[in-house]
This record gives sequence, structure tokens and C-alpha cells, in this order.
Amino acid sequence: MLNTGKLSGLTVFITGGSRGIGKAIAIKAARDGANIVIAAKTAEPHPKLPGTIYTTAKEVEEAGGRCLPCVVDVRDEGQVVDAVNKAVTKFGGIDIVVNNASAISLTGTCETDMKKYDLMHNINTRGTFLVSKMCIPYLKKSKHAHILNLSPPLNLNPIWFKNHVAYTMAKYGMSMCVLGMSHELKEYNIAVNALWPRTGIYSAALEMLSGPDLSKKVSRKPEIVADAAYAILCRSVEKCTGQFLVDDDVLREEGITDMDQYKSDPNYSGELMLDFFLDGVSHHDGFTEGSKVSSKDEKTNGGEDTIEKIFIKINTHLTPEVSKGTNACFLFVVKGDEDRTYFVDLTGDGSAGKGKPVTKPDATLTMEADKLEELFDGKLKAADAYMSGKLKISGSLMKAMKLEKLMKLLKAKY
Repeated sequence: MLNTGKLSGLTVFITGGSRGIGKAIAIKAARDGANIVIAAKTAEPHPKLPGTIYTTAKEVEEAGGRCLPCVVDVRDEGQVVDAVNKAVTKFGGIDIVVNNASAISLTGTCETDMKKYDLMHNINTRGTFLVSKMCIPYLKKSKHAHILNLSPPLNLNPIWFKNHVAYTMAKYGMSMCVLGMSHELKEYNIAVNALWPRTGIYSAALEMLSGPDLSKKVSRKPEIVADAAYAILCRSVEKCTGQFLVDDDVLREEGITDMDQYKSDPNYSGELMLDFFLDGVSHHDGFTEGSKVSSKDEKTNGGEDTIEKIFIKINTHLTPEVSKGTNACFLFVVKGDEDRTYFVDLTGDGSAGKGKPVTKPDATLTMEADKLEELFDGKLKAADAYMSGKLKISGSLMKAMKLEKLMKLLKAKY
């Protein structure tokens, strides 16, 4: 999406802007000549993650904007107030707030310790509320005031709560800020909206969930969210407020129909991983584009003999190479009249079979028999199955998502 210059001279306060989506939004706005405030924690290089507030500030200025990098933990009221005051002193005011900072832990109730619960709620919900609150007095003085939260549409389908209720509550807290503040601030001509990606966005968080190779293939670049955010922030305050928007819908409204330009892997032709909280995900069947069921791969009835044969087949093809690449132990619970258990233990030379493993499982995966068949046949992706509610995971979600790599290795040997 081409820049229009509409944000020239405006001051944009972005939380969590040192990398990923926040950084992409900062650079996009900078190309208009906007003033950018990067409010993020990363002042020193992270051992595993690229970028700091200072390296991002340099890129912002190279893109044509002015930048103020501020060390800010949005949980700390003093740091937020200090950054807001510095922004006003340097740039004369604040016109736009982008609440991007967020924390994630996709764990069930019993697996979510209170430290993680507090982290998510203090960054996602409280941080968004706090930053908005401190910026509102200055937004009231702006002639083009926007608050944009990177949060999902409010969707009360239980599928988005049952596997990670703590995370859902924290993200929905950001969305509830949109719902309430858009009406509260309408009289002051302050637009408040939410933006959410249709698909997974290539980032450190997505790599953590599904590994670097898979996450890049099935995701889009942060620039799609940045372009959508830019389009929203250029819109009239009076005509665009209180909306829960999805990135590619926004771009289509702007006349952009080529979404392939945003693929993280331009050579990948399969389906992309859909993100959480959108109704379409719950109906996704996990097939890649153009895939068909051959007579060899026809769905079976999920009988015990069929499932057992799957694990016998896996055991036959396991090698130290496969085990080394995954290094995790999985327990599978097949739902039915009487739950059955199977395992794949990849902590040593590799073994699989009926019953429970000797090694303590890193992750327990529970699903219907027919869906388990689709998972091991490659017709259903583990990430899609999890997000659509077909697969319940307890334990380490990160290790469970390594199943994608296991499936590929085993399919190559079949």
C-alpha cells in the first residue's frame, strides 16, 4: 500500500514497537514523515530476538520520520507517564496511540501459573488502559486523534476460551477498551478501533509455537498489519470508530486484492495458518490448497485397530535422526466410548505404541479418532487442529507444535 502523506507531522505513540508488528507500523508511518515514539522494554540487544528501541529508532529516521525511543514497561505507571511527558515535550503533543504490546501463554487453567496470568493481564489489558488513559488529555487537543488496539473482535464462542481462557480474557480486555472508549471519547473526536490479523504473522511468538520453518511457510509478514493500520489511521475520525477490523478486509476496502505479496514464504502455495478468535477458523478443515483424498488416504472409521496400526507404522519408521529433530515425548488420548492412550517417545532412539510411555510426556494431546488419523495423514495441521478446537493440548504447547516437523519426516519415509 502506497503512502499518502496524511500522517505527516503527526505524533504516533507505539507500545511494543521495537520489533514485529509494532516496528512495521512505526516504519510505515515514518514514511509519511510522522513523529514516532517507540515505547518498549528492549534497550539492550536480546540474545534470541532482533532489535532494540534504538535500532528501530534509526530505521524510523532512515524511513523519513523523527523518533523518540523510550524505555517503557507498560506495567509501570511511572515509566508510561515519563514517556508521554517526553513525547509531548519533544513533539508538542500526541495524535495517535497504537497499543501493540502484548503477552501470550496458550495454556489451560491448571497449567497457567498466576505469574503468567498476571503478566498477560498487566500488559495486555491494564497496559492498554493505562497508556490510553495517559494519552487521552493530549489526544483531545489533536485534530486527528486515533487509538488503535492490536486486539481481536469480541467473539463469545466457547472455542476461544476453553483451551486458554487466561489469554483470551487478557486480549478481550484490550477489545473491551475499544468498545467502551470508542463511545466514551466520541464527543472529543477521538477514534478508537481494533485491528486483528486474518492469519498468523511471522514473529518470534509464532516461531515459539510452531518452529521457524513451519511458521514462516504458513504466515504473512508484519507489513500486512502495518499497511492495514496505516489505512485505518488515515481514515476520518468521525466515520471510523468503534470498529473491530481484520487486516485483509481493510486492505480490500482500500482496493488491494493481491495478498500474496504479504506471504512470508512467497514460494509456499498451501493454506496459511489462520489466527485465533475469527469465526472462520472453527470451520477450517486443515486441507492445503489443491489437496485431495486418494483411495490410499481415505478416511477410516477410527476403530481401535486402525489407530493402533498408525502407531505401529510410526514405530517402524522412527530413527535416531527423527528423534533428535523433535526430542519430545507425546501422549495421545483418543476420545470415544472408552478413552484409549497411545504414545510417541522421541527422547531417545524413538518408540511408539499403545498405552503410556515410560518417559514423562512433554505434552498430552486429546482428540477424536478420525481427527487423529487426519493429523498423521497430513490432512490436518496440528496448529489448525488446536486453534479450531479439534485438538486439546496440555503441557508444552511449543513442543506439541513440533509434531508438524515429525509428520513431514515420517511422510517422507512412508
